[in-house]
Amino acid sequence: MSSFFPYDPEGKSGKNRLHIDLHSEPDGMDKLVTRLEDLGAARVREVNKGPAGHWWIMQDPEGNEFCVA
Repeated sequence: MSSFFPYDPEGKSGKNRLHIDLHSEPDGMDKLVTRLEDLGAARVREVNKGPAGHWWIMQDPEGNEFCVA
């Protein structure tokens, strides 16, 4: 499977039309979040729903949000 994300020169004007969730290997979320920060992403908010899940909402350098679980 491959994906193509074309460049759009217009700035973000509203909510993302596509939401991406990145899942780490077991016990690897902190390592993945750190790697994404090294690549230019920023943490927005941590969400911890206990048994229902734990994830970070992050933004890429252009402001597009995605989640890391």
